[in-house]
Amino acid sequence: MTQEFLADIIVIGGGLGGTAAALAAAKAGMKVILTEETDWIGGQLTSQAVPPDEHRWIERFGCTATYREFRERVRNYYRQNYPLIEKAKNDPLLNPGTGWVSRLTHEPKIALRVLEDMLAAYINTRRINVLYWTKPISAETSGDHIVSVTVKQQQTGVEITLRGSYFLDATECGDLLPLTGTEYVSGAESKEETSEPHALEVADPLDMQSITHVAAVDYIAGEDFTIARPADYDTWLRFVPSFSKFPILSWFASDAADTTKLREFTMFPNDQGIVSLWDYRRIVNPALWSVPLNEGEVTLLNWSMNDYYLGTLIGVSEPERAKHAEKARQLTLSLVYWLQTEAPRLDGGCGYPGVRLRGDVLGTEDGLAKSPYIRESRRIRARYTITELDVSRELRGIQGIKRYPDSVGIGSYHLDLHPTTVTQRTFYIPNYPYEIPLASLIPVRITNLLPACKNIGMTQIANGCYRLHPTEWNIGESSGYLAAYAVKNGILPRDVQSTPEHLKRYQKLLMKQGVELHWPEEGMEGI
Repeated sequence: MTQEFLADIIVIGGGLGGTAAALAAAKAGMKVILTEETDWIGGQLTSQAVPPDEHRWIERFGCTATYREFRERVRNYYRQNYPLIEKAKNDPLLNPGTGWVSRLTHEPKIALRVLEDMLAAYINTRRINVLYWTKPISAETSGDHIVSVTVKQQQTGVEITLRGSYFLDATECGDLLPLTGTEYVSGAESKEETSEPHALEVADPLDMQSITHVAAVDYIAGEDFTIARPADYDTWLRFVPSFSKFPILSWFASDAADTTKLREFTMFPNDQGIVSLWDYRRIVNPALWSVPLNEGEVTLLNWSMNDYYLGTLIGVSEPERAKHAEKARQLTLSLVYWLQTEAPRLDGGCGYPGVRLRGDVLGTEDGLAKSPYIRESRRIRARYTITELDVSRELRGIQGIKRYPDSVGIGSYHLDLHPTTVTQRTFYIPNYPYEIPLASLIPVRITNLLPACKNIGMTQIANGCYRLHPTEWNIGESSGYLAAYAVKNGILPRDVQSTPEHLKRYQKLLMKQGVELHWPEEGMEGI
């Protein structure tokens, strides 16, 4: 028997955008149902184990007030609960893991705790109802309107029909779009369609960015934690990417500054001038602690060596999807085994058997994240599609930042395209800071669905920068407030975008809640 739940707003997907959307809608007075496929909300930051990728101005501006609140809550959690040395405790820009990928590398469990605390008042008062281990399986529509979405709880098999005024798709792959008949794009567009210099000559919906199944490890010198040889290890040991002359399991990878060239890396910091990867995504650094609690540092394996691009999880059959998900997992296990047994050391030896998988850090038994890091989703066909031409520094030239009159937020990151599944294209295009036009959140036809993460109206190339943490949060938050505004005013989101008075009121609401709509004219040195 199918159960039935009602709410004002249904958010499908409990990742970063979904969490922000649910929080915004609840703050606006809505009753919200939030679904999540795992038992951890937070997506990139938690179940996928990816520290925040951010821009250079993040400590001063360039994100929403609630995202900044999240960042400060993380730092305060460490100050209040960890035995930090005085220098670390008093550092206003505390970086708990001292990793260099971010100004805020930290443990996924801490991000989870902070997000749960931010939602606590609304969950405890039943303003937000979170359904864990739940996936969408079908939807009912009437014309251009979504009537309901049915989800299935994976542990019990119970099906629940969710009814509400608005449905927000915050799934990692845009799973709600095909279920509801919402028009969407996936994979790579063509130059004819987008006029982007880096687009393909012929579109390919299956040519998508690589995924990565992140792992957490520490290193205990003198110990041996070598895992069983992974089933696919020999395959990955021999695999050479099309853009390289070295195997994927090597210390050579594409140079981010010039992806036509390769760069050499190594395991640990050294005095030979070779970039180390250990401290790249380090999330635990006991050097900041006054009490020796941990045996060593902990880092996350989200490197070029475990980018998986031999197939996609989107637009394929369920068996095909499962096959590629397992292969991505096997690649990461192969990387761990390679590090333990064969990775060249700077002293001339091979292997670091003291590398140990740390499932406790990620809430898993095997040491791998609960979910793979998925960089690219299905994207709605929207009233406006953001392209490379809107963001590329070279293409914008002296025009600088593109300003949108209907902006609902801002962000900044290079157009960072990881190797794709068919052409294995990869590039890192310098950008101008960007804004998020409301029109990119409005589907061309469906009236009561909104995107709430990396599934807005944008091209694959634009996705390279709009997919990162602060932007996904901003998209989710703005979508949550948009749905609430539409409910309260009895109008459709498309009317908010097209009616000057409603647009002005909605943007005023966003600004009141701390959503920055435009980049400042001053204070952006080095732009």
